[in-house]
This record gives sequence, C-alpha cells and structure tokens, in this order.
Amino acid sequence: MTDTLKPGKLRLGVNIDHVATIRNARGGLHPDPIRAAQIAQAAGADGITAHLREDRRHIMDEDIAQLIGSIAVPLNFEMAATEDMVAIALKHRPHAACIVPERREEVTTEGGLDAAGQHNRLKPLITQLREAGIRVSLFIEPDPRQIEAAMNLGAPVVEFHTGAYAHAEGETQAAELRRLTDAVALAAKNGIEPHAGHGLTYDNVTPVAAIPQIAELNIGHFLIGEAIFTGLDASVRRMRDLMDAAR
Repeated sequence: MTDTLKPGKLRLGVNIDHVATIRNARGGLHPDPIRAAQIAQAAGADGITAHLREDRRHIMDEDIAQLIGSIAVPLNFEMAATEDMVAIALKHRPHAACIVPERREEVTTEGGLDAAGQHNRLKPLITQLREAGIRVSLFIEPDPRQIEAAMNLGAPVVEFHTGAYAHAEGETQAAELRRLTDAVALAAKNGIEPHAGHGLTYDNVTPVAAIPQIAELNIGHFLIGEAIFTGLDASVRRMRDLMDAAR
C-alpha cells in the first residue's frame, strides 16, 4: 500500500479484524491478530487493514500500537469520522487512514460514506490527517456524486464499496460491475487513486481485479473464514494468485 504503483501491480490489503473478533469472543490472547498480520504479510499481502471501531468489538487500541511495530508492510487504519479517532491516528501515524461510516448496531459496514452530505464535518478531519503525512481514503459507493465530493474534500484515495456487486447475481451483478468500472475510471481520470473492497471472494474477485485502474483491494472476512479450512497462509496466497492472474 505504497503511494507508488508498479504498472499492472494490484495491491492486496488483508483485513485482520475478525481474528480479533474470535479472540474477543472468549477473551484472552488467542488467536493473535498480530500473528495473523505477519502471516498475511509473508503470504503476499501488500498491507494490513485494521478497523478500530468506537465500541472496540474486535481490534483494540493495543493492537494498533503493536501492529505499527510488528509488520514491515503499511497499515491501513480504518476509522469513523470522529475527533477521538483522528487523535488515535495522529498518535500512531499509520501509513493510511480510511474513513468509513459506522453505526453501533450494524454487524459490519453496510455501505459507503456519505462524503457529499458530510463535507463540513469531514473537511477539518481530513486536513489534520493529511498534514500529519497520513494518506487519507474515503470508503464510498461507486457514485459520481461521492467521487466529486472526495475531490472537493482533497482525498487522494477512494475505496469503492463492492458489497452491491458481491451480493448480486446474474444481470444485476453485471450492472453493478459496470457501475463500479465507470466509477473507477472517473476517479482515476480526476487524479484520485481507486481502491475497492467488501464482500470479495475467490468466486467474484477476478472481474474486479481486472479493472485496470484499481490500485488496491482490501479483503478480510472471507480470507479469515477460508483460513479455518486451509490456513491463513494458503487463503491469502490463493487470493494473491487470482488477483495476479486477472492482471
């Protein structure tokens, strides 16, 4: 998840949140999300993603501190748009901070951030993060209005929510893929680096990975689930192989 992208190289960010979910279900130290991050790195992950939720349901503050010193690849810190989360980001200085929508009652992130409707709230937070040298991205829907908002906010990166594509079938999925492809092209045309993630699996990742302007995919829940059956090293390596083959 570096800022320079080799031609044709598609980066893989592995989200380790749900290793921490399993740990927290029983308490204690196992399974260790830091160890998971190190295994993912060795298996070909270009970065690690961790979402520090306000209710600390999976990743904890101490996990962020340990990750910074335990991995050689960049950390993508997912966070809600709050002053508390900005303060944590400024304290730890991760490579990247991805601002996501967050509701306490949701099981997982259910859609993209309304960057267009929250300009005045987001602008000062983004400015603080960028001035600290943290790469800011906005997790948004593949919608021209949200891309325009990202431009106005000065976000250098957007991560497109691929949930609608991932959960659709047949012609509906094809239409969602076209919508995603058009949004990626629009972002890239306007100087924004496009990323994508949410709901991606071995079965649906190839068409998304084949979109040439996408620089990075962030994938977590599926890889951690597959790791139960095959091991984390194998699950990450297979995803890495599928992404590489798509390019």
